[in-house]
Amino acid sequence: MKPRKKTARKRTKLAASARGLRAREIEALREELEKKRAELVPRWNANPEDVQKSVAQLVLALVEFLRKLLERQAIRRMEAETLSPREVEDVGIALMRLEETVHDLARQFGLDPEELNLDLGPLGRLS
Repeated sequence: MKPRKKTARKRTKLAASARGLRAREIEALREELEKKRAELVPRWNANPEDVQKSVAQLVLALVEFLRKLLERQAIRRMEAETLSPREVEDVGIALMRLEETVHDLARQFGLDPEELNLDLGPLGRLS
């Protein structure tokens, strides 16, 4: 039984070490983002002549960001096999229709779908 206790202690130490490593990585990323924040130029400058288009671009960029986030989550769930085949089909159709709707709305406001790609600063572009 002693080997089990040692193994359990070893796992506990490894888990604590991993948490410490994650905390340091998060803190380092937070510091880097704080440094970059001062350098960032505002990404949205509403043109008084075309406020409607500017607001549409901002809103559609946020919706596109959320769509891509949901898509990645769906892929993870699909790979983990936590979705039934019917759910996979439903989620896929819903995400395709949402993408189509966002792109249709973008065209109505004279926006190229690439203009909806958010610049996340030091993290890079969204896609």
